[in-house]
Amino acid sequence: MATEIQIKNIPEGYQSFISNGRHAVLGDEPVSSKGTDLGFSPTEFLLAGISMCKVATIRNVARRKGWEIGNVDAKVSQKVLRQVDGNLKTKVQSSITIEGDITEAQRKELIHEADNCYVTRVVRGEWEFSESIDTAVVLEKSV
Repeated sequence: MATEIQIKNIPEGYQSFISNGRHAVLGDEPVSSKGTDLGFSPTEFLLAGISMCKVATIRNVARRKGWEIGNVDAKVSQKVLRQVDGNLKTKVQSSITIEGDITEAQRKELIHEADNCYVTRVVRGEWEFSESIDTAVVLEKSV
């Protein structure tokens, strides 16, 4: 099933109400970018999705294997570098802490699974972007 996100942008800073139809959050840009800093920036949402998927994957694998773990914490950061050809290359680093009485081999397996979680595989995969449709023009044509 396709994922759909709806954005309602308001004139204050760059605030956007972001909804998937069931839940809503506020996005924004930092004050240094002329935003109001009242929500995550687009890049922060992307990194949050990656880190959330990593910790959820660890918890899922541990549950399936019957391994008792406690808190799972992750920290994800990124650095964007401009290549000679003008393209951007993003380097993502993460660190993960898994509480619990597990072996070093189990810990390595859980982190390996986290590094190959669904969202990370999506981001690493091939993307194809269609041009956006101007719905105001579509509405005018139907009237």
